[in-house]
Amino acid sequence: MWRILLIAILFSTLPATLRAQDRGYDWQACQAEPGAATPVLHDCRPVQGVINPQGRELWLRAVVQRPTGDEPAALYVVGAASSEAWLNGHKLGVNGRPGRSAATEKAGRYEAAFPIPERMWRPVDNLIVIHMSSFHGVVRLDSPVAGIAVAPYPWPSRTVLVAIAFIAAGALFAAAFGFAVIYGLRRTGSSLALAAMAGAAGLQAILESLRALLPYAYPVHGLRLVGIWVLSAAFAILLVSYVASRFWPKARGRLAPAAMAAVAATSLAPGFDLKTILALMVGLALSAAVAAVAVRRRLPGARPILAYLVFFIGVGLLFPAWLVDLSYFLFAAGLVLPLLMAEVVRLGRDDQEREAALTRAAARPNCLTVASARGVERVPLGDILAVVGADDYVELRLTNGRRLLHAARLDRLEADLPVGFLRVHRSVIANLAYVRGFERDAGRGRLLMQEGAPLPISRNRLARVRDALDEASRV
Repeated sequence: MWRILLIAILFSTLPATLRAQDRGYDWQACQAEPGAATPVLHDCRPVQGVINPQGRELWLRAVVQRPTGDEPAALYVVGAASSEAWLNGHKLGVNGRPGRSAATEKAGRYEAAFPIPERMWRPVDNLIVIHMSSFHGVVRLDSPVAGIAVAPYPWPSRTVLVAIAFIAAGALFAAAFGFAVIYGLRRTGSSLALAAMAGAAGLQAILESLRALLPYAYPVHGLRLVGIWVLSAAFAILLVSYVASRFWPKARGRLAPAAMAAVAATSLAPGFDLKTILALMVGLALSAAVAAVAVRRRLPGARPILAYLVFFIGVGLLFPAWLVDLSYFLFAAGLVLPLLMAEVVRLGRDDQEREAALTRAAARPNCLTVASARGVERVPLGDILAVVGADDYVELRLTNGRRLLHAARLDRLEADLPVGFLRVHRSVIANLAYVRGFERDAGRGRLLMQEGAPLPISRNRLARVRDALDEASRV
């Protein structure tokens, strides 16, 4: 409940220009001719639908009234266009340089504020004229102009909103780093998926806050919208993949492609906000369906995941604008952070169990206790053909053709292995019981094994290996 109240408070601080396109003004689109001080407009007709300057030069006019109150006012133009404005025949300012073509236009900022001096106001019926063009848009938008309005100056501060988004982003990036570390240690697919989910949500929080941080040029807005949709789509697909791999692994191969196809279909929806909302809702709905199946099967951990997803879906349906602007980041952080803590606890418990298993196995000198990502396994020494170094791990080559990674260094194993195992190369320890021969090759030697490929012998170890083989043959 506290999250909903907080979001409501933050939403109320957003500028009114972002929540209405025209504030009830009756805009007209006109033809224009140069004038002595201001352009002369003629052939004006009411604007039907949205104001759309994309790929053309547009002249607009409307009659407005001065806002009530004593505070200063400004004309706000928010959209993917360059613009310049006049009030009652006096120029207010220019944002970029509108033109008749891409060559004559200079791209302006996505958000522009034109302060209005008090002397320019008339008691009633003030005439605003706006010249706009948009030839440098990266993508074509269904609503290129988000708002044109006269409102108090300056805009209400969005510091609280940005702070909340950045706190959520920091938590998400921390979770992404934590899961990446866990993946590096254990190589588990779920850790990789959760790291990617947290990273995608954190990046989207940064992109969503970009408008409040930087006065960027309007072509950047198209790239920003595409990035937001791509990150939302990635989060949705990863969420489905994670929930399926945890609760319904047999169906993951079918659910992941289905999620990709459904999320890709959202690109056909009109408007990037709708594309983003639909992408998130598709991922949530599919994940909730999988969690519901898991609850029915009484799988552990499924009930809280389902409850959280259903709550997430409910807020998205009731307040879709909140989902895109803020609540998505809070929900994402609330999902991955508890999972990270649970994973850390589980890893600690696994390490304790592994240490106990290693302690129990120490009394068995005829076995080697192997610690790997899958747990602890006792391998009889007589089953080991050779030990081959692989950085901080070693590879055990066994008599049945298996190869097993062991979290140990070769130098330590050389000291622990009994007589009969000999270091024949800087990265190889051989079990002499399985050597069937020895041969020279261009000044070097190779051990011919009863099973598997020959093993290399270092030049400086040739004499020692030959003596060891002679001694073993006499025995």
